[in-house]
Amino acid sequence: MTEDSQRNFRSVYYEKVGFRGVEEKKSLEILLKDDRLGILPPHHESHAQVMMYRKEQYSDVLHALKVIRFVSEATPQAEVYLRMYQLESGKLPRSPSFLLEPEDEVFLAIAKAMEEMVEDTVDCYWIIRCFVNQLKNKHRDALPQLPKAFEQYLNLEDSRLLGHLKTCSAVSRLPYDLWFNRCFAGCLPESSLQRVWDKVVSGSCKILVFVAVEILLTFKIKVMALNSAEKITQFLENIPQDSSDAIVSKAIDLWHKHCGTPVHSA
Repeated sequence: MTEDSQRNFRSVYYEKVGFRGVEEKKSLEILLKDDRLGILPPHHESHAQVMMYRKEQYSDVLHALKVIRFVSEATPQAEVYLRMYQLESGKLPRSPSFLLEPEDEVFLAIAKAMEEMVEDTVDCYWIIRCFVNQLKNKHRDALPQLPKAFEQYLNLEDSRLLGHLKTCSAVSRLPYDLWFNRCFAGCLPESSLQRVWDKVVSGSCKILVFVAVEILLTFKIKVMALNSAEKITQFLENIPQDSSDAIVSKAIDLWHKHCGTPVHSA
């Protein structure tokens, strides 16, 4: 059995017997007990000491930003996380007034969503930091391929719907940045987002494709009634929130339908 299979044994077992999503209900704070993201060492007896170091590092970086007046008590917490990440990665701009880069906007979106899931600011920063690094490193090559995969699977599920998108010249203008780069942060509520991110953290960014496909299938009637790329994109960027849990559940079903029982499908 592979290392990934061992990590996901209970999740896979429950899904095989029909109880999908058992592990998904757990908070992302559980990730702090996992070695996969590199937050904590494999030896549990070292966790307390490592967490102390993490808190000290957090405090030192935050203090440095305050000294150089990049952040203050009035700075929104998500922006504080961004500036800390920029400073630690050597990408802090010369002035806080500089325009944000696209990757900074992605970080902020993820940080704002993670704030709603994790209460402790130190834990929250480290989880955001490792989640973003995983997207930039492990999923770096896969993410640009997701729009093509989305079109492929939507065609399999509903070719007529895809045809409508093509007729409206909407395929290339769909909110791929929101869906795939931001992993639906700002699109789905945190309760649903957590279930999707659980799969991403486990090693599969392809789940994002099936969430996007299921959004189109769920709102097919609405999308088919829209006749311009602009209107379709605007609607998809602001979908009704009350259907999100059902969308994610059906997306996981689609994931299993097309990929079997994936443990860490890329």
